[in-house]
Amino acid sequence: MSANLSGCRDTPVLKQRGQREVFCGLTGIIWLHRKMQDAFFLVVGSRTCAHLLQSAAGVMIFAEPRFGTAILEEKDLAGMADANTELDREVARLLARRPDIKQLFLVGSCPSEVIKLDLARAAERLSEIHGPAVRVLNFSGSGIETTFTQGEDACLAAQVPALSESDARQLLLVGALPDVVEDQALDLLSRLGVEPVRCLPARRAEDAASIGPNTVFALTQPFLGDTHAALVKRGARPISAPFPFGAEGTTLWLKAVAAEFGIPAAHVDAVTAAPRARAEKAIAAAARTLRGKRIFFMPDSQLEIPLARFLARECGMIPVEIGTPYLHADLHGPELDLIAQGPVISEGQDVDLQLDRVRAARPDLTVCGLGLANPLEAEGLVTKWAIELVFTPVHFYEQAGDLAALFARPLRRRALIGAQHPNRLEAAE
Repeated sequence: MSANLSGCRDTPVLKQRGQREVFCGLTGIIWLHRKMQDAFFLVVGSRTCAHLLQSAAGVMIFAEPRFGTAILEEKDLAGMADANTELDREVARLLARRPDIKQLFLVGSCPSEVIKLDLARAAERLSEIHGPAVRVLNFSGSGIETTFTQGEDACLAAQVPALSESDARQLLLVGALPDVVEDQALDLLSRLGVEPVRCLPARRAEDAASIGPNTVFALTQPFLGDTHAALVKRGARPISAPFPFGAEGTTLWLKAVAAEFGIPAAHVDAVTAAPRARAEKAIAAAARTLRGKRIFFMPDSQLEIPLARFLARECGMIPVEIGTPYLHADLHGPELDLIAQGPVISEGQDVDLQLDRVRAARPDLTVCGLGLANPLEAEGLVTKWAIELVFTPVHFYEQAGDLAALFARPLRRRALIGAQHPNRLEAAE
């Protein structure tokens, strides 16, 4: 796609480093364990890690979850016990009890990284012991330096070196999508004539992709920078495109993939006409609430730039500031080309300075983490939890209306509260 001279790709980026509001990368396990049906995620961490995972997952009564925590006790943290010996014992017990496990991820946490427990070497050792029936990999979900979506990025990147080699001409669809959304994407690609298509992550270990120099890959999530680099290192080639959020984003993503396989844009338009029309109609219903409203994105999920593009171009919103934890030029460039100049583009965070900008701007809607939402609501600002955008199906045509509605809902709620209880809003403001 050619650069849009009126876009934001060349806009100077405000980079700040200071106190940040960060949610733990272990959270990604909650959607990854549902996606990868024969995998198990063993967090090597503290009781706090275990409580976080249980809280994020909710109460599971009817199914045994595919994650757990190997809890580091005081004697482990003090170096009084051999953590590797204890880890080997716990892994052996787990695999004996759960023969359905074909992939085991050892997930690093803040405590395990503080005591320098080498989980990469442990994974190699355990793979030799339990392979080939079980493949053991490791990645870090620590929240010390990362934002929460990087847990998925680290998990997928860890799988890439273990993928077998292939010279086949193929498309690799990259990013953990809900099964129903992934099925929709695969159906669209099939009807376009794009084949074969493999997925990372695969739902089962036996379906893992093979990659090589004739593999092209298309990301479905904008936070997969490490996975992107790992795939390129293996010789696969990325397809550059906006992300499939909204009717426009989905169409541009599909056209970029189709062009790689020699499929004309007119054929894409013909195949996608009906689902695109449904998406545009659903978006229009929410856009009546969103049009002309000003929105401020705090850096949280790394979805901020493509969401800002969707809301500005398809819903008529006005971005004031688009903050993202990390700005990856190769991934976000096609999105920035489509966003008209005007908003501040910021990378990283000094939360106090950014809150000053939010209060000065008084946007109609602020997208932020849970820790900031209630204080801002108490100051009379309308907020949207960023984490909900990751847990909710929002990709491709059939979810486009739901995506727009997620932003319209808090504005409608505020309008309803204002109509019924005007004094409450006056007190807050």
